[in-house]
Amino acid sequence: MEPAFTFLHVVIAMINFSTANEMACSLQGEPVYPQLWKTGDIIVGGIFPFHSSWEIRDLSYVSMPPPLKCMSLDFRAFQYSQALIFAVEEINNSSSLLPGVSLGYKIYDTCSSMARGVKVALELINGNEKSDPNEICTKPAQVQAIIGDTASSPCMAIAKSIGPFSVPIISHYATCECLSDKRKYPSFLRTIPSDYHQSRALAEMVKHFGWTWVGALRTDDDYGNSGMATFSKIAEQLGVCLEYSLPFFRTYSQEKVLRIVEQIKSSTSRVIVAFLAHWDLEILLHVFFEHNITGYQWVGTEGWISDSAVATLDKHNILQGAIGLAIPKTKVMGLKDFILDINPLKSAGSEIFTKFWEAMFKCKYHTQNDSVDTKICTGNEKLSDIENTFTDMSLLPIFNNVYKGVYAVAHTLHGLLDCRQTCPTKKQPDPLTFLEHLKRVRFETAEGEEVYFDLNGDPAAKYEVINWKTSNEHQHEFVTVGLYDSSFPVHDRLNVNMTSITWARGTNKIPISVCSESCPPGTRKAVQKGKPICCFDCIPCAEGEISNMTDSIACDQCEQEYWSNPPRNQCVKKEIEYLSYDEIMGILLTTISAIGTFITVIIAIIFFRYKNTPIVKANNSELSFLLLFSLALCFLCSLTFIGQPSDWSCMLRHTAFGITFVLCISCVLGKTLVVLMAFRATLPGSNVMKWFGPSQQRLSVLAFTLIQVLICVLWLTISPPFPFKNLKHYKEKIILECDLGSTIGFWAILGYIGLLALLCFILAFLARKLPDNFNEAKFITFSMLIFCAVWITFIPAYVSSPGKFTVAVEIFAILASSFALLFCIFLPKCYIMLLKPEKNSKKHMMGRNA
Repeated sequence: MEPAFTFLHVVIAMINFSTANEMACSLQGEPVYPQLWKTGDIIVGGIFPFHSSWEIRDLSYVSMPPPLKCMSLDFRAFQYSQALIFAVEEINNSSSLLPGVSLGYKIYDTCSSMARGVKVALELINGNEKSDPNEICTKPAQVQAIIGDTASSPCMAIAKSIGPFSVPIISHYATCECLSDKRKYPSFLRTIPSDYHQSRALAEMVKHFGWTWVGALRTDDDYGNSGMATFSKIAEQLGVCLEYSLPFFRTYSQEKVLRIVEQIKSSTSRVIVAFLAHWDLEILLHVFFEHNITGYQWVGTEGWISDSAVATLDKHNILQGAIGLAIPKTKVMGLKDFILDINPLKSAGSEIFTKFWEAMFKCKYHTQNDSVDTKICTGNEKLSDIENTFTDMSLLPIFNNVYKGVYAVAHTLHGLLDCRQTCPTKKQPDPLTFLEHLKRVRFETAEGEEVYFDLNGDPAAKYEVINWKTSNEHQHEFVTVGLYDSSFPVHDRLNVNMTSITWARGTNKIPISVCSESCPPGTRKAVQKGKPICCFDCIPCAEGEISNMTDSIACDQCEQEYWSNPPRNQCVKKEIEYLSYDEIMGILLTTISAIGTFITVIIAIIFFRYKNTPIVKANNSELSFLLLFSLALCFLCSLTFIGQPSDWSCMLRHTAFGITFVLCISCVLGKTLVVLMAFRATLPGSNVMKWFGPSQQRLSVLAFTLIQVLICVLWLTISPPFPFKNLKHYKEKIILECDLGSTIGFWAILGYIGLLALLCFILAFLARKLPDNFNEAKFITFSMLIFCAVWITFIPAYVSSPGKFTVAVEIFAILASSFALLFCIFLPKCYIMLLKPEKNSKKHMMGRNA
């Protein structure tokens, strides 16, 4: 029904405004009179909830609703009123501020009702509580500005209603972010920071303490809903998730309250952010105790975190260790004593003062005869004998906000009235002009606090971080443990002394409230399906990826030449792989190469020792020594394939291999041709040997070798081999190898060697059955067979072998083919020379096979 009443009053206001040019006014509805008032040249209005609730009525919509019956006197409103009166009296007694101009006030009761708030605001503007039928309506507003209301929802209704009249409303406690919208609320200002800053501060504080999984309770009105919406948005940006966000209002049914209880009890979060008004939390405390909801870490707003009434009601330490934000403590000289001096209340309004006195001292001035148990008020009761909400000064910063609001009005008037030694006029300024100057006012209080409004009509946001600690008397104490200043850079706004905080259950250890434990470096977060982002699994980073921070949302790919270490938290240089002399394979191949060279040298020595024997002479000693020399080079050239590739080694290894092997095969081919020609020369009338004598043999070897040299020169000139980092074959290591440059050049060299080897094999095969007792062609055939088999096998092995094994395969092919030639051609001769010297004769050499 509240919105209906609000709408009704707005319509009435618009009707009054539209008929303002008529000659006379008529009051719509029953007049409402101020609870406290004082006359003056310029009046300041006040709107406070002297009662916290009202009697629920059954409206029939047939007759005029009865007047609102207010219930439950709220002492806080009297404190706010005292702060307003104190400021007015201090200004009136000042010779430097508004000299010669007296301020008055009219303070109304809203009964915490939005409809009632709109109505009394219109009464303050119109001033028609005693309307004269003959009085015209075109007159200035009766008040210069309105101080109030306390809650956000009534302020929204009031500001929207009186906004068209440009009458300022300055709230001391309405924090809803929505009220910063100057398009909707053009005349609204406040002396308390917007909830936007508080919501952001709460989110940053929750994140600062490492809580990423929290629950939330909010008052089901504009204050709670708007504040929690902002908190949720910023918390999400900071990586904090809400397990639940439950609304509550003091008029909720028992069924709704029980659903809230069940939700909290079934939750896994251990932190509750409470965006609640103090009277809502007071109700919930009883419910939580009945259902044993204890041990939670509470995070509070300025609405209750420093409210002593809430602390007093928390007898079972449900809120023990609570932490939250409060308006910074201030001290206004004389304000506390003035509030506790109730004489100004008595003089300002007798009716409300009577109710106040009776509620304060729990007595009655007039009782029925049968009410014998009721205490009679004498009027001599002393305030020093009691301790209740009115005597509690924990909300002194809020009282100071009322004080600053009145002073903002006075400083604006002082400037507009052009006051110096005295004010030349006492005429009330035009509301619109006054509002524009009020928005730009800037002054310092007597205590040095700077007061001003930003473009949204809000003051600078500063908060104290308050922690609830339990004293030796088992009472809650509000201890300041940190500060938050929105004017500082983002990372410097929150400053908390962690060591001085007492947490829930009285411990010194920060409670843990997370949906999932933090992911360590080396892993990334993967959100669980269907759950908020704070509920996740920790997935190890893939190979080649790392995360070097906690709770990383993604793993970073290492650069091309780096790879992840085993914990996956650091990129390290990839292992560079090549066939080196230090590893077993390199040592083994080097040893075999050295052995092959050594055997070749030994055989050369043997051949040199027996150079004049028939077996050496019969097999062309010159080609034999040249073949042994080329075989030694073949064994040695394999060493160029071992070690870190460089520009020269890459060019040397393939060219040396190609040239030495062609030299070797050319010598074998020459020996084969010598065998064929020698047996051809034995035929009658043959003079073949004169065409293939020693000179021709040398020239043939030289010619075959020069062709290979030419191929190598062309290869090295056009596209030579070069060192290359192969990053594709293995992800975790770099293969340092020699890129062929031109594959055509490489396969041309191998092809030419293969061609010569095939030709040699064919010729040797044809000469294998010639009738010499020691026919060298047999051994050449067998050596060429092994040679060709090795290199034919080499091609698929070379293509498919990874990394350094490619080089090892090539070295093995070189060594195997070299040993095949060495053993097959020279070992039988050495056997005869050393072990069968009797066969090393011309007669035996020329003998025929049977």
